[in-house]
Amino acid sequence: MAEYKLLLPSMGEGVMEATIISWLFHEGDVVKEDDSVVEIATDKVDSDVPTPVSGKIIKILKHKDEVAKIGEAIAILEIAGQNEAIAEQPQQPKSDSEVKSELPNVDPEVVKTLETAMDSAKAVTGLPATDRYLSPLVKSIVQQENISAAELESIKGSGLEGRITKEDILAFVSKRGTEKVQPETSTQTTQTFPIPQVTNAPSVPMQVAAGDEIIPMDRVRKIIADAMVNSKRISPHVTSFIETDVTNVVKWRAKHKDIFEKREGEKLTFMPIFVKAIVKAIQDFPLINISVDGDKIIKKKNINIGMATALPDGNLIVPVIKNADQLSLSGLAKAINDLAYRARNKKLRPEDTQGATYTISNVGSFGNLMGTPIIPQPQVAIMAIGAIVKKPAVLETKDGDVIAIRQLMFMSHSYDHRVVDGSLGGMFLKHVHDYLQNWDLDTEI
Repeated sequence: MAEYKLLLPSMGEGVMEATIISWLFHEGDVVKEDDSVVEIATDKVDSDVPTPVSGKIIKILKHKDEVAKIGEAIAILEIAGQNEAIAEQPQQPKSDSEVKSELPNVDPEVVKTLETAMDSAKAVTGLPATDRYLSPLVKSIVQQENISAAELESIKGSGLEGRITKEDILAFVSKRGTEKVQPETSTQTTQTFPIPQVTNAPSVPMQVAAGDEIIPMDRVRKIIADAMVNSKRISPHVTSFIETDVTNVVKWRAKHKDIFEKREGEKLTFMPIFVKAIVKAIQDFPLINISVDGDKIIKKKNINIGMATALPDGNLIVPVIKNADQLSLSGLAKAINDLAYRARNKKLRPEDTQGATYTISNVGSFGNLMGTPIIPQPQVAIMAIGAIVKKPAVLETKDGDVIAIRQLMFMSHSYDHRVVDGSLGGMFLKHVHDYLQNWDLDTEI
């Protein structure tokens, strides 16, 4: 028999560690290749880790609530084999100083050029120059709050190897302004536009009556709560509404859903049609597909559509349809079904929830007519789709106005009034409306 080290696999770009939620097997249990053996959590998503080999778990190295780095051994398995089969840990990314120290003896001017390139790469990100590792979530907060390098260095990290966690950075932000921080010295002056700090109102004493149940927030709910409060504080929300006649959309889907399921083995929902219309409207108004970085607007090249998805435990997650503009209706349907299935079964990878440039929320799936969703940062807009309801409507015909039964649906568009004015937000919504209301019944799937 031989031993095999089960390593924490790569979880996507920028993800360097994960927290163990629970082990699905115990020491002494036999597992088969591709069995999910442990549940883990990152800043973005919960997921399972499968074992690439069959064997018996003889030692669990990382237990519940402990943090493991990517490439670190989390368990040891006993497997069949003649020789030792201990897996080697992959090398961690090297720091700038390590890279510089390993440079061969070359012309000093070349070394200086490389060092300048390293420093420039840091400057392009809009982040303060620092050698400390920052997770994507922490980086976004640092950017949104315009936290300087001096302030960043003053934060004592409580994470693995002193890393700054989300809780550390949020605690710093909440105390910011009450503590004096040594200003960062520089030979250059940069004009910045910090986000005004909000003074928290005194908390109202909570009274718990007999029979009341106290339910602690789980980890995901805390993350959602922090993100929602943060977004409302950062972005002045404006919401526009429109009612759309989607009779043609309903007829088209009814005509094609059975054919599509028979051909592809997939359900054909309304969501790919809604996403298609949104993508076309983004192509008409690309300044909806942006992010804000201080006083800079970042116009996104890719169109990545986030899809708010309710989970069985009542929490919410937003998987992302990457490069949605490059997918056909059939491709969108497959991508949406795949993401929704994996979201509800805890099969998403961290990269599946990263990079959204615009988000859609289908509140109609719960029977709601409309909603006013909160913008997921750092995006600047989100659309909510309401329930499709049969209603009498006035139609204009060549013989005059008539009343007919139509399939009507409300849509609401929430946008960040810092960079999206009512004209842009309203015209974008109207274009989505027009694409859906004038849906061609001969559209191919």
